[in-house]
Amino acid sequence: MQRQILIETLNELLHPELFKDYAPNGLQVEGKTEIARIVTAVTATRNVIDRAIELQADVLLVHHGWFWRGENPTITATKYRRLKALMSRDINLIAYHLPLDAHETLGNNAQMAKLLGACNIARGGQGDFIWTGEVQAISVKNLADQLKMSLQRAPLILGCEDKVLTKLAWCSGSAEDFFEDAIAMGAQAYISGEATERTTHLARETGIPYLVCGHHATERLGIQALGQWLQRTQNLECIFVDDENPI
Repeated sequence: MQRQILIETLNELLHPELFKDYAPNGLQVEGKTEIARIVTAVTATRNVIDRAIELQADVLLVHHGWFWRGENPTITATKYRRLKALMSRDINLIAYHLPLDAHETLGNNAQMAKLLGACNIARGGQGDFIWTGEVQAISVKNLADQLKMSLQRAPLILGCEDKVLTKLAWCSGSAEDFFEDAIAMGAQAYISGEATERTTHLARETGIPYLVCGHHATERLGIQALGQWLQRTQNLECIFVDDENPI
């Protein structure tokens, strides 16, 4: 497949033009024009780049790319070494951030809905990034055990562990600022990737538990689903590389 056709296919699927994002979506670093093998990953780290080189990838397709708003724009230090390694092998870097969180079937939150077995799905809050759904009655502790098995990371539970839940809200990544909105939407518990000190008190005082499942762990889902879609529909070889991250 030609690189331009791949970009057009991904843009038509993910509609990056609909999002005001923190980094550019789509092609971030240009490489070879003919694409056969893609490495997917959560983040374009040096470990992932080295593995993409070993696998002779034509494209590195990630959720967290480069050139974030507000970062130092100079190509020095870590950024220089990553870019040099990528460009020395003519590998394209393609990234989709918010579009991959939000996609209705392949996105991180849609994949979380499948993982939870949730039904009667609704979306709300800022940008409709908060997802809610109903589940069969389950205690917070048992839900945490289920998430540990599925995400390969033990959640940190903030708030009561014994509460029985039938309606959940979730948003992948660093979405703790949506916690109060999720409560207003009727959630009995909230699932996201990160939390800070203040979140513990909010969970305790509202009686709504917060399950901190890891930014990386909650965002493995979408990029893997996207790779599987490309392999299934576009006949492109896609290999997922996991650079484990405890956060």
